[in-house]
Amino acid sequence: MTTETLTPPNAASLRRTRAPRATTLRAPWHRALALLVLLAAALALLAGPALAQDVVEAEIVATEAVAEEAPAAEAPAEEAAAEEEAPTLDTGDTAWMIVATVLVLFMTLPGLALFYAGMVRQKNALSVLMQCFAITALISVLWMVYGYSLAFDTTGMEAGVLNLNSIVGGLNLAMLSHIEIDSLIFTVPESVFATFQGTFAIITTALIVGAFAERMKFSALLVFSALWFTLVYAPMTHMVWSGDGALMWDWGVLDFAGGTVVHINAGIAGLVAALVLGKRHGYPGTAMPPHNLTLTVIGASMLWVGWFGFNAGSAVAANGTAGMAMLVTQIATAAAALGWMLIEWIRHGKPSVLGIVSGAVAGLVAITPASGTAGPAGALVIGFASGILCFFAATKLKRALGYDDSLDVFGVHAVGGIVGAILTGVFAFPALGGFGDPAGGTIAGQVWIQAKSVLFTIVFTGVLTFVILKIIDAVIGLRVTPEQESEGLDLALHDERAYNS
Repeated sequence: MTTETLTPPNAASLRRTRAPRATTLRAPWHRALALLVLLAAALALLAGPALAQDVVEAEIVATEAVAEEAPAAEAPAEEAAAEEEAPTLDTGDTAWMIVATVLVLFMTLPGLALFYAGMVRQKNALSVLMQCFAITALISVLWMVYGYSLAFDTTGMEAGVLNLNSIVGGLNLAMLSHIEIDSLIFTVPESVFATFQGTFAIITTALIVGAFAERMKFSALLVFSALWFTLVYAPMTHMVWSGDGALMWDWGVLDFAGGTVVHINAGIAGLVAALVLGKRHGYPGTAMPPHNLTLTVIGASMLWVGWFGFNAGSAVAANGTAGMAMLVTQIATAAAALGWMLIEWIRHGKPSVLGIVSGAVAGLVAITPASGTAGPAGALVIGFASGILCFFAATKLKRALGYDDSLDVFGVHAVGGIVGAILTGVFAFPALGGFGDPAGGTIAGQVWIQAKSVLFTIVFTGVLTFVILKIIDAVIGLRVTPEQESEGLDLALHDERAYNS
């Protein structure tokens, strides 16, 4: 496998074309010839005036000959270069990306929705399902109107140059009006690529729901989701994935499928939201166990299956990189599930169903940034480490700090994402079984780049999320009333029950 196949999903070569067309490339050979002639003339001047005069005359003749021959010779060269550079549709890649897109949407509906609904109390089960469904609809529309453009418009970007375009894209791709049937990104229709990336935006925004479950107003949720998607998610996607000239891309960050963009981003936002809203009434003194672990297991199983589209689909091709991403995803998830189960068994005396499925999700999260560069051995270590560390984050750390992250979004997604992002810098190296080409040169160098991206994401997301929440709270309020919280959000906000018997 070559490093070229390991290009992250939204790399600098986001070439937007229409299948039969191509841009014109100039052949520079005649310029080089003219330059050589001029150089010869300059050298001849040093030898003597007579010789110089001869050379200058020869230069004029040669230049005129080049000017006469260039148009005829340039045309075939241009055609050959255009034919070589123009991407062509690959039906195999396209078929796989359509499947991958469906799998990632499946992760939110019904996967994440059921996973979260089973973990809340019965009186709030429908509210979580409603939130995930509404976010899916809302973000789909916003992605079409301007989100895709903010994330992937590369206008004004230049490698090594820091400007506003390094942080967020413009609106040249707004409304997706540029996409036609034969528009391509790499070897797949841009319509498929845009839909695939839209499902990432959906699930990232929906993940945050678990942190403030059972206490946020539905109207506030919709406003928050729209603003957070616009001001936080789209810029983060642009900075990491939009190619040369993007802030973290130019740093050399390795994030194949969304360690920073998706998981640390959502996990930090969830923690900030939990802190701003405050604890649920009765927490932690009142027991608030999951009302239906069967739903949670079903949802976690759907997430596991759908994650193959998430990670392997990020290759944007049906190739060896996609196959390896699938393999390491399976290994890391299994290792994390076993790691969480074992540590819980040792510390609490019994392994729990909620524990093993939480461990599996932690493994899925941690392998996400490394899925395009780590090998099987690296995946085993990343998965096992994330299972154990996320267990302590969701139990010991949560109790020690006293925050009410309802469904452990921070403990699993932020912590798992950080573990994965840092260890990506270790296990991307071929010496440790990886398949990457790290920009850092050494393990220490790449780990620093990864750590820098983690720190930047924490600050960027944390500050903007806090500001968004405080503005919404001041304008329409964030939290339901104590009476509504006691009654349950299903009846109080939606006038429905999850169970009627």
